[in-house]
Amino acid sequence: MTAKTAFITGITGQDGAYLAKNLLEKGYKVVGAMPRRSSSGVNLWRLDWLGISGQVVEEDCDLLDVASLIRVLTKHQPDEIYNLGAQSFVGTSWSQPLLTGQVTGMGAANLLEAMRLVRPEARFYQASTSEMYGLIQEPMQSESTPFYPRSPYAAAKLYAHWMTVNYRESFELFACSGILFNHESPLRGLEFVTRKVTDAVAQIKLGLSKELRLGNIDAKRDWGHARDYVEAMWRMLQQETADDYVVATGRTTTVREMCDIAFNHVGLNMDDYVIIDPEFFRPAEVDVLLGDPSKAKKQLDWHAQTSLEDMIVEMVDADIVRHQAAK
Repeated sequence: MTAKTAFITGITGQDGAYLAKNLLEKGYKVVGAMPRRSSSGVNLWRLDWLGISGQVVEEDCDLLDVASLIRVLTKHQPDEIYNLGAQSFVGTSWSQPLLTGQVTGMGAANLLEAMRLVRPEARFYQASTSEMYGLIQEPMQSESTPFYPRSPYAAAKLYAHWMTVNYRESFELFACSGILFNHESPLRGLEFVTRKVTDAVAQIKLGLSKELRLGNIDAKRDWGHARDYVEAMWRMLQQETADDYVVATGRTTTVREMCDIAFNHVGLNMDDYVIIDPEFFRPAEVDVLLGDPSKAKKQLDWHAQTSLEDMIVEMVDADIVRHQAAK
């Protein structure tokens, strides 16, 4: 039997790298979109870290250029299309709202349209986000909870989410959205709070830094491991019918508690190093996110495998190794 082909946008990001590894292990041919917007080329460090960079077919392709999407889909005829590409940092979306709307929102529509024209029999995954719930309307958020986005990023993701539903219902495409709650790993970017914390803890432990500046440490999030969550993405596309699913742990934890786990792991007291800095408060805060993954558990036979504690320890240890290697 011929191996399936998967096309992934955002393959150089955290989720894209873990998904590529997951699919390669399942025997897929993996094609990755490589947007090139500077002479420095594409940063492949995550694929290198996972040891798979040489196994991915790289294609010059950009969500803002529908012609390049049509060309790549025509060339490779993928069985599965995963749209993970986005301007995905919430904080940046306030300073670059138009770019965020174009890449994160319209980019998804561009890919859906390219699929409709070239490869309508493929199966499509859209990376939706718990940030779409924003000012939460229910204490635990499920697939039926109303959305209330509180950032340009969340608004752009909501457009992409509803366009995915629209293409599914209007053109009968197999198109799913995974409403993923916060998911982290050693591959998370330094601009995200979990990695900012674990990297700072590593530097403080090694004597390379003396403090960690944070904003609202009482915000609550439902944190899981990206390695677990990409498996849910794949399982969505193996179902008989396309649908949308919340992917979460069902447990919410404050940033303060997450910091405490990280500092305790290296034998330090967070109160000696954490400084609250108003610069890091968002213009509109999302105070609590807590996902209800019961539908994913029932229909996909999926649940989170990695605890928050184990994930934070893994991230701190990885950052210590990185900084020791850089000395």
